[in-house]
Amino acid sequence: MKKTAIILGASGLTGGLLLEKLISDDRYINIKLFSRSRIEGLPNKVHQYIGNLLELDQFKKEFTANEVYCCIGTTAKKTPDKRLYRAIDYGIPVAAAKLAKENGISTYIVVSAMGANKKSKVFYNKTKGEMEQDVVNQNIPATSILRPSLIGGEREEQRVLEKIGIIVFKVLQPLLIGPLKKYRLVDAGTIALAMIKLANKTGNSDVVVTSNEIEKIAKTNLR
Repeated sequence: MKKTAIILGASGLTGGLLLEKLISDDRYINIKLFSRSRIEGLPNKVHQYIGNLLELDQFKKEFTANEVYCCIGTTAKKTPDKRLYRAIDYGIPVAAAKLAKENGISTYIVVSAMGANKKSKVFYNKTKGEMEQDVVNQNIPATSILRPSLIGGEREEQRVLEKIGIIVFKVLQPLLIGPLKKYRLVDAGTIALAMIKLANKTGNSDVVVTSNEIEKIAKTNLR
């Protein structure tokens, strides 16, 4: 069956790599991007819908597909206003899940973060945890929540502290074994590949996937 996929966050690191993989995957004949700015030079199978994602309901008629991939996320440095931060990291993924439910989309995959906990006193973790809970509450048949640790890959913007963190994590990687495996750095391309494999796996429902499990899924024989 030829499929249609929706991507939210295709201009980011993980979303961009996911887009590349879906473009080259012949199972997908239609890829819909919902974003605030256009990406140039994409093939005809990619259709872009430009607008304010904080008002995602404006795209309700166009929000139809077999699968939704949500790679939306910001940082405290880029978005210091906590209200706007929550509107992005909580509001957009939940609004997308609600639209997916309303429009009969059966697969929803979202990138969250390690430490997500709706009861946490840490704003970032609490926001992610509440987002996860309200996504799950939509009861979309196949829902996957990916909780990567630090995400590796080449970003356009320079994040000095994050680069230092990645170097440290790479040094410590061999020591993170057993229960500590979930703290391992995971490459953005690996996350993108795991998302596609989860979307094409049968019997998937309300799955929470940590960094080490993301690595395992990406290495499976599924395409």
